[in-house]
Amino acid sequence: MFMPVGTLATVKTLTPAQLKATGAQMILANTFHLHLQPGEKIIAKAGGLHKFMGWEGPILTDSGGFQVFSLGRGSPGQRPVQQITEDGVTFRSPRDGQMIHLTPERAIAIQNQLGADVIMAFDQCPPYPANRETVEVATERTYRWLQRCIAAHQNAQQALFGIVQGGVYTDLRQNAAQAVTELDLPGFAIGGVSVGEPNELIEKIVRVTAPLLPFDKPRYLMGVGTPREMAQAIAAGVDLFDCVIPTRWARHGAVMVRGERWNIKNACFREDFAPLDHTCSCYTCTNFSRAYLNHLWRAGEILVYTLLSIHNITELIRFTRRIRKAIISGCFAEEFASWLTPAPPAKI
Repeated sequence: MFMPVGTLATVKTLTPAQLKATGAQMILANTFHLHLQPGEKIIAKAGGLHKFMGWEGPILTDSGGFQVFSLGRGSPGQRPVQQITEDGVTFRSPRDGQMIHLTPERAIAIQNQLGADVIMAFDQCPPYPANRETVEVATERTYRWLQRCIAAHQNAQQALFGIVQGGVYTDLRQNAAQAVTELDLPGFAIGGVSVGEPNELIEKIVRVTAPLLPFDKPRYLMGVGTPREMAQAIAAGVDLFDCVIPTRWARHGAVMVRGERWNIKNACFREDFAPLDHTCSCYTCTNFSRAYLNHLWRAGEILVYTLLSIHNITELIRFTRRIRKAIISGCFAEEFASWLTPAPPAKI
């Protein structure tokens, strides 16, 4: 299952009804960003995240660990992350400049108040590239933080997932998977991928790690969501995916059609009155032509973001549904052979 990302309690440009019509079942929101705006106390007063955003389906919240990684890179002349210690992370808010201290206990307390169905442990995501010592420290700390998250977790209605780190070092991934799965949580995630490493390394990490996670519990690959990446990961045993690609591409005029990326801004679509994909039954493909979408983009009409997002999300959900059906019927390897070839070597 592909899970659309709704960082700030909204999947960009879509209403909950539009999102449901894409076939989405579970969506994501982000602990870090919701803590900054509007704050977990306001969401709790509203009755929890589901009521606050009007979404009746399941919700997963990321812990904020990835945001610590991404903020740590900063921009020229800035250093938003001030310190990462055993206790937690201290950094400057990108919204108002105030100093914030985030610990495993605090990340869990915020998620308990948000009320998501699945919550993620607070982890330290090492950058790429990073030397072995740096990754080893982050991986071991992630495990200790997971133990603190388990101790702090107060809401039995929420499923707490653990995260396996380890960078591109396969032995660290194997050791982390063994340690994390011994804690017998409801589900497990592979974190720290898609942070700059080449595709062949991502595939290697997933092939090594996924089979080590319990067969009878959800296996979640964080931050990955192209058809090829998902097919490769599913072949290794992964179940769940999330990625911002569908809505981010839409905001840049890009659409996903049968695994290819098309630019709706291109002149070739100005008089093309076919739907984006005649095999797709999404609202966009059912009602509008490529020419109309091209016109909306050229005219600067914001409706185009919504229509492209609807199609892109539907496309990825259709893709995972087709794979599920193929697995059940026993023909996954045959039907998706073109997606399962190894990634080409990275160009250096």
